[in-house]
Formats: sequence, structure tokens, C-alpha cells
Amino acid sequence: METFVSVVNANTKILDHKTILKKLKLSIQLMELHEENPFKIRGYQGALNSIDRGDQDLMSISEEELAKIPGVGKSVLDAIQDLKSSESFPLLDQLIEKTPAGILEILQIKGLGPKKVKTLWEELGITSTHELMEACQSGKVAKIKGFGEKTQETIIQNLEFKASNTGKWLYADIEEVIENLTEELKLISPGSEISIVGDFARKIEIISEAEWLIGLASLFGGKEKLKTWTRIEWDLSQSGPFSWRGKVKDLDLNVQVHFCAKPDFIQNKLALSASKAHLALVVDEKESIAEKLKKKDYKTEEEFFAKNGLQFIPVEMREGFDEVALAKENKIPVLLEEKDLRGILHNHSTYSDGKHTLRQMAEYCKDLSYDYLGISDHSRSAFYAGGLEIERIEKQQKEIDQLNKELAPFRIFKGIESDILSDGSLDYPENVLVSFDFIVASVHSILNMDIKRATERLLRAIENPYTTILGHPTGRLLLRREGYPIDHKTIIDACAKNKVVIEINANPWRLDLDWRWVRYAMEQGVKLSINPDAHEMDGYADMKYGVLVGRKGGLTKEMTLNSLSGEDIAAYFAQRKAIIGK
Repeated sequence: METFVSVVNANTKILDHKTILKKLKLSIQLMELHEENPFKIRGYQGALNSIDRGDQDLMSISEEELAKIPGVGKSVLDAIQDLKSSESFPLLDQLIEKTPAGILEILQIKGLGPKKVKTLWEELGITSTHELMEACQSGKVAKIKGFGEKTQETIIQNLEFKASNTGKWLYADIEEVIENLTEELKLISPGSEISIVGDFARKIEIISEAEWLIGLASLFGGKEKLKTWTRIEWDLSQSGPFSWRGKVKDLDLNVQVHFCAKPDFIQNKLALSASKAHLALVVDEKESIAEKLKKKDYKTEEEFFAKNGLQFIPVEMREGFDEVALAKENKIPVLLEEKDLRGILHNHSTYSDGKHTLRQMAEYCKDLSYDYLGISDHSRSAFYAGGLEIERIEKQQKEIDQLNKELAPFRIFKGIESDILSDGSLDYPENVLVSFDFIVASVHSILNMDIKRATERLLRAIENPYTTILGHPTGRLLLRREGYPIDHKTIIDACAKNKVVIEINANPWRLDLDWRWVRYAMEQGVKLSINPDAHEMDGYADMKYGVLVGRKGGLTKEMTLNSLSGEDIAAYFAQRKAIIGK
């Protein structure tokens, strides 16, 4: 369940713009649940839509500026002002007071709106996710008018998915919390050697536990200082002489602190930062990485690898695939870095469902010292996201031509995120497709496919000569929904044959293509493109997470499409279009 506590600073409740929007959305859901005045509900929803489409930060604008936002009447204005000062407002308090706590949790289940939740509550007396699961498993939910077997099965799947992800966090969402906790730990235990270890050290996309290693002068002293760490609630029954376990207060995040003597710090850091599979990899005919670590004949990580005839293996690659074999042959490449990226492709503007205008997106991209921007708003089939009708495409492309004159040598490339339709075809007729510099082809609808149908659908899109980049290949949303299953090898092989680039969607909820398939893609000669799928200027910051995913898979600058200069990528796009014309 999402918390309203800011994860940026978990020991104090600080409201921010997004949290205010979440609380306004919750108030609308609860008004619908309790059948409040529909005009009032529409008023709140209209105000929320206006605020969400705008680019003003609610925490920094004045009451006068807030009142000028379309749809923000006195009641919404008062609610926002109350939220900014007291983190709630009277109407929300009243609604929460008459709503069972379990109903608030049920409202967060995908596919269950307030009306259906109210029906479950009134007809079956369901007020918790546990009761909902029992009712589904007994078949009671399917018998309710408006539900049925299919809805019941979907609810079960969503409940199971939610339960399996309890206590898990996106790397991006918990990154700052863990970094802040690390600084606190250094203050609590000065003079100790301290390092983040575990999954976070390897930059795994989903984190369920924060782990640290502390090198102490003596294992018999120094641990007691951790009891002064007020952010952590320790579970000493699950702790021992070599590690303490606990949980971050106010956050569903487990923590574990490992202890060792300072002389053993590097050995333990190498062991605790690697996956079990990496430690089991054989270095020579006799010994694995884990066995080599026990020798303690090294003082640094670099020295450990060198002494064992291995090229240095970056920590994010210590996952237990073929990294040791590559290191033996000195074949671990120079990995991609953020500074290698020259442009940002796959972005949205107010032409479709973006928050900022094309000009704003372009100027900010230029301010960040990128050479180019690829704008790729949604295509017309994505009507729910303001997909572009043909006349809107023509208008946008004229604006791009004008902006390119103003912003040169910075350049905006004309793109579209074309929906891959149910039969695998792309949106728009050929005379429209040919007007774009590049096309990102993505699936957004009919996601409940089996592996055969999903793979065939993507294959047809890949074989379309207008497809430049395959967008977020599985459609997954980490911790929210599983992606549709695809035959990754078949898809990657088809991209190789058709010279289609595969996207690593850098949005922290997606990170799709999964890093586990990056190596195979490169081996087949398929280039990857780090794309933020940015719907606002701040979304460009997600490029960082795409790079992390690429590095885990061994991605190099040479195999990254948007490491090309503006001139070179223009030539790449032109060459692709020239082939189509033949």
C-alpha cells in the first residue's frame, strides 16, 4: 500500500506536490464511495485534472496563483491550503473516519473503482483484502451483478500480485532513503568502515531489504551504538553476533546490518555485494569465487580479481551469468555511462498526454546539454492519452520545423509512439508514417495475451519497415502489473534481422527491456536505446535508471543508439527511411 509519507525523508512527514494530488484523488474516491453530491465530485475532479496538466508546483505557488487555475474553486482552494499546512483537510478527515481502514486498501487494487468497492462492502460485507480474497475463492464475487467469473479471477490475480510485492520498493523510490540512512550510519559509527551491500549495491530494480556492512575495530564492541539509531526498529530476536535485523520506522523496508572485523572488510564486502550465483561461479578447475575469497591474500577488490587472473568485474554485473568467463578472457567491456548519451528519444508533450509543451520539453533538453530531442507523442488509437489525429501531427511537425530554426544546432526529431494494434499493424496509413524521422512502436492495449499471441503481435510490428524502435517490449509495470509474456529470443532475433532498435524504457516503473536480455541483444547485433518515456521535463532525470539497467546487462556506448551525435543519428534515421523507399 502506498504511503503518504514522503520516502525522501522518512522520519518526518513532509508533503510535496505529488502527495497533495494523491490526497485529492483519495478524497474523490471516497466521495464516490459514500455517494456525495455528484456536482461536488465533478468539481474536485475538474480541479485535479487542471492541476495535473499544469506545470506549477502546489508547494511553491501563492494562494492567488492557485485560485487562477481553471476549476479550482473555494472548496478545493481551502482543501489545498489546509493540506499544505496540516497534511489533511476537514472533508478528507470526515470521509476517512467513516471508512474502514481495509476499504482504503481495497481501493488501491487495480480494476476496482469506488462503485464496485461499495457494492462489495454493502452486499458481502467485505472490508479487508483478506475478506475479499476469501469471497473470490469461494465464488461469491462472481455471483454479484456486474462482476462475473472474469472479474473475480482478475481480482484474485491482482491480490496475489499485490501480496507477493508487499515490502518491496522500486530502486528509484528507495534510493534517496537508503543513501540518507547510510549517512546517518556513518555518524552513529564514526571510524568504522561502512558500505552498502546486498541487492542495492548491485542496483537491482526491486529492493526488499537495505543491507550494510560495518567493519569494526573489534567484533566485541561498537554494535551497541546502533541502538541509538532512532530511524530503525530493531528485531533482536532475529539478530545475532554477526548481523542485526530490523525495519525502517514509518516505511515497510527491512534492514540488515552485517558486522566484521576491519581486516576482513573487503572479503565480506565482496561476498555480501554479490549474488549467490556469482559466488558459485568457478574461477578455475578447483575453486569458486566464494572459495577464492576465503584466502584473504588481497587488500582491495581490484587486487582480489587481479590475483585470480580476472579482469575487474563491476559490482552491478556480479549476478552469476557469464561475467567470470568474460573476465577470464578480459572481455568485460567499458560500460555505458550517462555522459555518453547525446540525446533523449521517446518523450511526450502537451500534444498528447504530456505535462509540458513541445517548446518547454525541447528547451529544457537543450539546457541539460543534450544535442537532440526525439518527440514521440501517442498515436491516435491511444485516444485515452490524447493520441494525435493527422491534423495534429501536421501542426506539431510545423512547430518542430520552426523550433529547429530557433534552437539550432540543437535539433528536435519528428517521432511518434505508434500503438501496435491488435493485429500487429501500426497506427496511421503509410503516407503519414513516412512523415516521421523515427517511430517507436509500443503495445498499450489488449495486454491479456498469451506468449504466442504477444510474440506474433510484436513480430508483425518489428517486420514493419517503418518501425525504428520497439518500445517497452513486455509492457510491464514493476510492482503494479506483470508484463505480457513474450519469447525474448525470437523477438530479439527478429529485431536483428529487421534492424530494429530495442528500447530500455528508463521509467523506474518499467525498466523494460529487462537487463537480463541486454547481453543477448548485443550479441545479435541489436542496438539499444535508453529512453525515459518522459511526460514532463523532470522525467528526463529517469535516464539515469536506464543507464543502470544497461550497465547490469553489459551495455556499451557503441551499442547504444542515443550515444550517437545529432549529426550521426540524423544520418541513421535518414538511412532507415531511404531503405523503405527502395
